[in-house]
Amino acid sequence: MPEPIKIRAVQQGESTEIRILLQHPMETGLRRDQASGQKIPAHFITTFTVSAHGKVLINAQLNTSIARNPLFVFQSKGLQPGDRVRVAWSDNRGEQRADEATVAAA
Repeated sequence: MPEPIKIRAVQQGESTEIRILLQHPMETGLRRDQASGQKIPAHFITTFTVSAHGKVLINAQLNTSIARNPLFVFQSKGLQPGDRVRVAWSDNRGEQRADEATVAAA
């Protein structure tokens, strides 16, 4: 099973800062293994969604140009301390992960 998504959501005035660390190798399929010389197969996140209150806040399509263990930071209005933020991703191999975090007061 993929590593847990690290999510931090903190209320800052009228907006909430949401920091997300997706732990994923994000292999392009172009790199070669140094020992064997064989290409490392592509393995990357293709879709990424952030939601709260049953509404999608962010719906993104990613590709191979994103770094390993990508970090995303967003600002959102309309969230309050105690609200739940859900983050989900799926990759080109069919692996999926979804986790939630509670919005904290600053």
